[in-house]
Amino acid sequence: MKTLLRIQEGKLVVAPKEEATIRLFSAPDDAERTELVESLGIDPYDVDSALDPDEISRVEINPKHIAIIWKVPYKGVQDDAGFDVTSMGLFLGNGNELTIVTNESPESLLKEGFRSMNSLNGFVLRYFAFTTRQFLRHLKAIKQATAHLETQIGASMTNQALLKMFDLSERLVYYVNAIEANGAALEKLRSRTERFQLTDRQIGFIEDIILENKQAARQADIYTSLLTGLMDARGSIINNNMNVLLKNLTIINVVFLPLSILAGMGGMSEFTAITDEYGIDWRIGYPLFTLVLTVLGFIIWMGITKYIDRQSNGKRRP
Repeated sequence: MKTLLRIQEGKLVVAPKEEATIRLFSAPDDAERTELVESLGIDPYDVDSALDPDEISRVEINPKHIAIIWKVPYKGVQDDAGFDVTSMGLFLGNGNELTIVTNESPESLLKEGFRSMNSLNGFVLRYFAFTTRQFLRHLKAIKQATAHLETQIGASMTNQALLKMFDLSERLVYYVNAIEANGAALEKLRSRTERFQLTDRQIGFIEDIILENKQAARQADIYTSLLTGLMDARGSIINNNMNVLLKNLTIINVVFLPLSILAGMGGMSEFTAITDEYGIDWRIGYPLFTLVLTVLGFIIWMGITKYIDRQSNGKRRP
């Protein structure tokens, strides 16, 4: 899909062909790819790189244009959709023109964040700042998702929450690579300001973006280290929960085993014969027998739990 844009009063607006300075190709089809290669002179490899989610960020300065492959974060529409990273391409021509190749929708570029622009370079830098802050917002969301999963792991005996945490850990690795690659591209642009034709104000702005990108990279690296380092401990929590459940079930079996033997030995007919022999009314005998079994079960349970606690304390002593 092709969209023509221009900068008007500091923001992006849709423009007719003769007034457009920005050409946005969103998920281009074969005809639009041919236009990019033949009419606009963009290398086919760069077009494929702009649409390849696994392509790394880079800056290539050619006589015809400056090609920038940039990494951007995105998240699915569904609440349980995973965080991911994709690529896009920005091609600045020698004249007053900019070509954008991306998988995103055109509406994503017409947001409130892209304002106070007076040149194509200003728009490009604003977009770099926007995506850098998007990375920070996604990292914050990943941290919140991790905290929620930690709560589930503490109360769960299944691997579902742990598998989701493994997936977040893997996504964070992609985020770290993308943010660091964007940082390298920004550094190269900063070192070639004369070719990129940046003003002093824009140079200061790109330095601020570089600093913010470094903070995002540091934050992503910290989250990755924490998730990786604590993954085994969180897996042990699930194993511990299962062991506690099995222990409780074992205690229940041990408590009811002697009670079952007593109830079996004093079956319905035998117990009735005993109560009849001693002249005890069955309305008194059966509740009394139930009470005796309940008290006996409670005594057995108390004895087992105290024995387990004594054994556990003995093992903890040096």
